[in-house]
Amino acid sequence: MNPLTQIARASRPICRTLSTTAPVTAAKSIPTTGFCFELSEEQKALQDLARKFTKDEIIPVAAQYDKSGEYPWPIVKKAWSLGLMNAHIPEHCGGMGTLGVFEECIIGEEFGFGCTGITTAVGGTNLGQAPVILGGNKEQQKKYLGRLIDEPLVAAYCVTEPVAGSDVAGIKTKAEKKGDEWILNGQKMWITNGGVANWYFVLARTNPDPKCPASKAFTGFIVEKDWPGVTPGRKEMNMGQRASDTRGITFEDVRIPKENVLIGEGAGFKIAMGTFDKTRPPVAAGATGLARRALDEATKYSLERKTFGVPIARHQAIAFMLADMAIGVETARLAWQMAAWQVDHGQKNTVLASVAKCHASEIANKAATDAVQIFGGNGFNTEYPVEKLMRDAKIYQIYEGTSQIQRLIISRELLTNAAQS
Repeated sequence: MNPLTQIARASRPICRTLSTTAPVTAAKSIPTTGFCFELSEEQKALQDLARKFTKDEIIPVAAQYDKSGEYPWPIVKKAWSLGLMNAHIPEHCGGMGTLGVFEECIIGEEFGFGCTGITTAVGGTNLGQAPVILGGNKEQQKKYLGRLIDEPLVAAYCVTEPVAGSDVAGIKTKAEKKGDEWILNGQKMWITNGGVANWYFVLARTNPDPKCPASKAFTGFIVEKDWPGVTPGRKEMNMGQRASDTRGITFEDVRIPKENVLIGEGAGFKIAMGTFDKTRPPVAAGATGLARRALDEATKYSLERKTFGVPIARHQAIAFMLADMAIGVETARLAWQMAAWQVDHGQKNTVLASVAKCHASEIANKAATDAVQIFGGNGFNTEYPVEKLMRDAKIYQIYEGTSQIQRLIISRELLTNAAQS
């Protein structure tokens, strides 16, 4: 039994941060006003495990993978063996099933502190799995999620296209029904794990009528990478997060059996959008980890570097930058905690997931930029860690919905509620 399984199956129930019920055994010094900001012992053990893994396995090789752009299979396999992957796969598939989005975020923040490129490489499989967890029947889950438990394999989420990213309704990839099969044709782009995944969740248009609403026009499929007609493109060399395997994928007359349809024809858009409620909080957690690393590096450097006879940390200009970075880290963490807590408790968290993703993305970029500024000329040099943080941070404002899309989601909900009040 791996360490995470032991944690997950501990007899003591998990009391998640922000729980509305204080533990009945709480000491008198712990407030019982309805909020608990303390991690449970199991969550602390999980955090310690992820933190140690980051220190021992990720940080020492982060720069190497950033330079080479290789997919970090050795790290993926070690994370898999420790149970630091696939923590939310149902028990009937061989998974633990007892850990939620909150626990996934705990792991994600620690990994993000080490390297967000490796975090995306390891955690990107969760995005591919989520539609099958949400919309798959038990046979589909057992077959495809079970594989990820049996072997250190990964999945991928295939929705974005060369001309359709945030505008999901603009997707051109199509699937036509022919007897008991569907024939898939089209091209996806910017697919995380595109070249290394064992299987994909693919969203395709199945109703050719342009007037058909998005909620009924698309269908979700499980597509195996090794099927005839599936062709991953070259690995993209991106500005940051280079350890992540990002590629375009072409589908040419790919034959999909009817049993690989999720829920049913026309249900794909709902599945694809519902996925983000579960995956945006972990993205925010990874961004929080990056911001925390930027603060850590900048603080240590500011205590070592001297100007005018004193460490630069003693200059108010620098001290206030550090203070602002700390404020950002703490608020970003609270944002992902609330979004994760809400979805784990069966509440609709679409708005808070967007708040967390948007806020943490902005914080990560500001913290990384300020860290480079504090390092001065050294911060612009590849021999120091903060330039990588700045490159890695940018994608957080783009993938899984741009910051502008998050604001659109938040503002629409705000205005809808105002109109109804």
